[in-house]
Amino acid sequence: MLIDAPKGLKDVVVTTTLIGDVNGAAGYYHYREHDAIELARTRSFEDVWFLFAEGRLPNPDESALFARQTAELRTLPAAIREVLPAVARSGCTALAGLRTALSMLPAQPMWDAPMSTRKADALKVSALTPTILAALHRLKLGLDPVNPRVDLSTSANWLYMLTGQEPSTWASRAVEQYLIATIDHGFNASTFTARVVASAGADVVSAVTAAIGTFSGPLHGGAPDRALEALDLIGTPDNIDAWVRERIEQGDRIMGFGHAVYKTEDPRARLLKEIALEKPTRLTEFAVTVERRVTELLAELKPGRQLYANVEFYAGVVMEQCGIPREMFTPTFACSRVIGWCANALEQSEDTKIIRPVARYTGPAPLIR
Repeated sequence: MLIDAPKGLKDVVVTTTLIGDVNGAAGYYHYREHDAIELARTRSFEDVWFLFAEGRLPNPDESALFARQTAELRTLPAAIREVLPAVARSGCTALAGLRTALSMLPAQPMWDAPMSTRKADALKVSALTPTILAALHRLKLGLDPVNPRVDLSTSANWLYMLTGQEPSTWASRAVEQYLIATIDHGFNASTFTARVVASAGADVVSAVTAAIGTFSGPLHGGAPDRALEALDLIGTPDNIDAWVRERIEQGDRIMGFGHAVYKTEDPRARLLKEIALEKPTRLTEFAVTVERRVTELLAELKPGRQLYANVEFYAGVVMEQCGIPREMFTPTFACSRVIGWCANALEQSEDTKIIRPVARYTGPAPLIR
């Protein structure tokens, strides 16, 4: 018997998970039993990474050891390092280049690999992702890649590899809080993709590269730079109303506003707004003005929709403040989300049932011979 699911599988429960959840009605999400935003405020990125890898927060000794171990995994294997210049010259995007480079990383199919091997592959993929992305960015600019440093945190090292300069404490912590807040977010499209691949018994790298493809879409991970572009197009406060009304009349989406799950303010946007306002600039002040007025206009023009700023709106502002080039906004997002993809892939790998739905055929009747 076929069961018709709603478009996009909205509100369809397809599995169980211990990793985390999103309560869209309450405007709350958590990793395991921990409030994700509280973790971003109080913990290091490496501590939260440990939570996803081991299912609990580390003690101080475990935290220091895990930070050292993951830092040592950042160095590119020679085979990947050698192909990156050609990948950069191809003109592909950073995320497309990441898929290509990661595909060269040896990994054992999860179907017959012990969990220790699956975890080791997941840590390697997660640690190498920022190094690959930063190297591709610099190579595209005609610059030499900057080798990772084991003495820097994940966020500080990311900024260092991008720019060649050791970042300020504020910038490092701002990016760290953003990364913590975006490691995982329920059963989103890229996470589901990773789990479908894992359900086939494939390796962790395959699950991650498939997830990256989904993540690259502008309706998913590819929105922080587009939200900032909207601020550019608006230009001044007196243009907000006309710009928004024109977009709505044309049926366009206002990038940086609205979320598939949240019916309240996005808690990630609230956190990032606070971070941005710690070092206010013309951009942050304009962003606050635009957010307030766009929210009012959306309530007027789309009554009952409850559309508020989402994580992408202030993510772009914070990353701009930290000196991250716009073309690297979404890749920065990927540096954290890869950990969530790996955790979900490993959890799915413990279920021996392949994910295999069906489609209802609505084309021409078959020619029966």
